[in-house]
Amino acid sequence: MVIQMVFENEVIKEIIEKYRRIWAIGHAQSVLGWDMEVNMPKEGITERSVAQGELSVMQQETLLAPKFVELVNKADGLEGLNEYEKGVVRVLKREIRISSSFPPEFLRELSETTSKATAAWTEAKEKNDYDKFAPWLDKIMELAKKGADYLGYEKYPYDALLDLFEEGLTTDEVNAMFEKLEKELKPVLDRILEEGKVPREHPLEKLEYKRENMEKVNKEILKLFGFPLGKRSRIDISPHPFTTEFGIKDVRITTRYEGIDFRRTILSTVHEFGHALYELQQDERFMFSPIRGGVSLGIHESQSRFWENIIGRSVEFAELIYPILQENLPEIKDYTPRDIYNYFNIVRPDFIRTEADVVTYNFHILLRFKLEKIMINEGIKAKDLPELWNDEMEKLLGIRPKSYADGILQDIHWAHGTIGYFPTYSIGTLLSAQIGEYMMKDMPDFGDKVRNAEFEPIKEWLRERVHKYGSIYPPKELLQRSFGEGVNPEYFIRYVKAKYL
Repeated sequence: MVIQMVFENEVIKEIIEKYRRIWAIGHAQSVLGWDMEVNMPKEGITERSVAQGELSVMQQETLLAPKFVELVNKADGLEGLNEYEKGVVRVLKREIRISSSFPPEFLRELSETTSKATAAWTEAKEKNDYDKFAPWLDKIMELAKKGADYLGYEKYPYDALLDLFEEGLTTDEVNAMFEKLEKELKPVLDRILEEGKVPREHPLEKLEYKRENMEKVNKEILKLFGFPLGKRSRIDISPHPFTTEFGIKDVRITTRYEGIDFRRTILSTVHEFGHALYELQQDERFMFSPIRGGVSLGIHESQSRFWENIIGRSVEFAELIYPILQENLPEIKDYTPRDIYNYFNIVRPDFIRTEADVVTYNFHILLRFKLEKIMINEGIKAKDLPELWNDEMEKLLGIRPKSYADGILQDIHWAHGTIGYFPTYSIGTLLSAQIGEYMMKDMPDFGDKVRNAEFEPIKEWLRERVHKYGSIYPPKELLQRSFGEGVNPEYFIRYVKAKYL
């Protein structure tokens, strides 16, 4: 019944029915991946890595079964398909092309390697011992280059990897984006720091808290947002906050509690809520189909950064959550909502990407982009990376990490094998400012809605412009359809100047 409501063609219906098994394997992989980050004991990695490797091969075999591929090819030549059905064919052709590029033994090796590398990264970061992770990083980069060769590319190996996370994205496009940002944003950062009107530090950064108190704060904020805790979602704890979706009815986020500087856990929670909302607001008619889920990581990141930056760092949000903070952090009585706003909007060069302010954040991504390019395109080895990392951070932000944990070991992405992922963070950050400007034109009382916790109109606007389309259209086409233009750094630069100057 659900399928018939949106998929009318008999060939497409048959594809959707057969795709359910592929979806089920992916569902199982998501559960195992979430459990590995949240619950699994350390030594469980031995068996878990093998299980994940075998599931990767099973999923590939099912997707590439000759009868299934033949069915998709048959659908590709049909006339009169509706937009949903065309989306199914587009997504599956892309998945088949990508999956058929990789030999099963490569997928098995990649899955097992990244599972073990993730465990090695966790230990290396805890002990500030890069040597424990470096051999795994070399291995992952070798596999990434091999994967790029399997996929094929016109200009750079890195292009093939970028395309995996942001369909159609190229190295040249990312270069152009960052060249504009570095040229126009660096003088803005310098001016902000020179003028001193925006705080570079705040006493609340040193305020200690009890984890149970901040858990209450985060859950109260999620309740204001309308997050369906216990019904279709949950929040847990992990070393690196993330969101994972098992389906439209089960989306999970994590945060972390460090016992100090409470804005970190609040903004992480708000950020992950944005990711979760994108999945929760998918059209339920897409359930079990290839077009369910966010279309790309850049579009996905635009949603999380919209909630984190445009809402979470607004003065209206500070006013909204002030009573919640007062109730759970008695020390807040000495501060005003404006103090909370200033605390959330500190601008200063810092080492940690996930805790970077709005102005410096893209420089963190630029650093990683430069290193990934030379690792993939020029073959630089892991042993040389810490020094290159530190030099580049000093050039971009004027600071130099004193530990691996504050430098090259701070992100989990390379351990996961997600090479080419980082630029999507900047794409999402730029888009969040675009989306904010578009929305405020349609919703002049946007600030009042945030102040009064009237989030349903905001969520509905996002549903209509972005969420309801799932993966029907490729990201560039979705942006053109919904907003009439692609990623444009001008909006973000304008937003930063207006907010901080």
